[in-house]
Amino acid sequence: MNQALLDYYRLSGDSLLPTTTKASCASQGVGFFRFGENNVCYGISQSAVAASIAGSSQFDASRDVHCNGEAVTFPFDFVEVIENLRGERYRQRLSENKAFGESAAARNLYYLVRGLLPVSVRRKVQRLYFREWRDLAFPHWPVDFTVDNLHEEFLRLLMEMSGVNKVPFIWFWPEAASSCLVLTHDVETSAGRDFTAQLMDIDDSYGFKASFEVVPEARYQVPDQFVNEIRSRGFEFNIHDLNHDGGLYRDRQEFSRRAARINGYARQFGARGFRAGSMYRNQDWYDEFEFSYDMSVPNVAHLDPMRGGCCTVMPYFIGDIVELPVTTTQDYSLFYILKDYSIDLWKQQLNLIRARHGFISIISHPDYLIGRRARSVYESLLDYLRQMALDGQTWTALPRDVDLWWRARREMKLVRRGNEWEIVGPQKDRARVAYAILEGGRLGYELAEVSSRENAAR
Repeated sequence: MNQALLDYYRLSGDSLLPTTTKASCASQGVGFFRFGENNVCYGISQSAVAASIAGSSQFDASRDVHCNGEAVTFPFDFVEVIENLRGERYRQRLSENKAFGESAAARNLYYLVRGLLPVSVRRKVQRLYFREWRDLAFPHWPVDFTVDNLHEEFLRLLMEMSGVNKVPFIWFWPEAASSCLVLTHDVETSAGRDFTAQLMDIDDSYGFKASFEVVPEARYQVPDQFVNEIRSRGFEFNIHDLNHDGGLYRDRQEFSRRAARINGYARQFGARGFRAGSMYRNQDWYDEFEFSYDMSVPNVAHLDPMRGGCCTVMPYFIGDIVELPVTTTQDYSLFYILKDYSIDLWKQQLNLIRARHGFISIISHPDYLIGRRARSVYESLLDYLRQMALDGQTWTALPRDVDLWWRARREMKLVRRGNEWEIVGPQKDRARVAYAILEGGRLGYELAEVSSRENAAR
């Protein structure tokens, strides 16, 4: 069976599903195609590919899936396509026709003069850059589930072709939670640093803890007392870029130099997580980081300086680093690009992600919550999140907790004990067996009843 499918669901090797193979075909180059009506893929396909996302609708690879009774043959490499989407490798094709505003030269020029521009001018420039964001066809706005759809569709096809209508797997979240919620705060300036204590008070008043990402060089001082206060109150301290000047990924040599300094700060502060400034990223270079997890990849980046998106609402591994994707719109984008002082967009994204049992990651900045109007909107969001969490179905966690859980889940195995399935491995007592159910041609999930063995263990 396909390893990517095993990893996503933590399936048992004894699931009675057929093996999968990839059809051999002469390379027609890398491009875009569809798998089903709405799932845009990027890679090599026997079904042919298009040079653009718009042209992908001409080539639906799902029509070329075949089963010979023993194995299912796909016209593309499923692992390759998933990695191309998560790793945003389709950006290579998008960048061939990118606007000047997204080029390295424009970015360098912007950061060179940024400090000389009044805030009002900077925001006008930013809104000009984002003026066509609604016209971007891919990733899908406001949340992109392509990677998750592909796994579900892949499993559905295997179940359908093998005549299996119920497959056990290890549920995504601990204690049978339906979804997961993480709050993070990026501290941009000394004003934001000085507002951090008040923001912790606000979070605490609604029953939440959060992670603070702090710039270690140039922008402001990071005194020990500041770090200790964050941690002593049960919040998390992480690293935010090096100096937030937009140059972290300028070239590989410069990145290596900066990554070494960033790793030094991670050791100095005992930080496990990282987020790049302005969500700039190159996932192929992450092997130089010493962090346990990263939080720099958006699900859909229509309102971020660097377009793209990983197209999933689940954590995933980049080498040995756990990527915790950003799955909702940042407060800055909402307030200053969209000029929206409501929580309607956030609510829409939250409800979509919860319906897919996904990872909800929210970025807000103490710098932009100092004003009464923005702070009031943020408190409305916290109140909505508190009501959402009261049903007991959402696991509210710190990023470090999600990192540890996702690592533990990767090590878990599902084994048969008589007529029951049992989970073995680290944190197994927090895990639950679930089933993928095929009914009426559609795939759904249900949690298994707690077994007698699990009840005895508890």
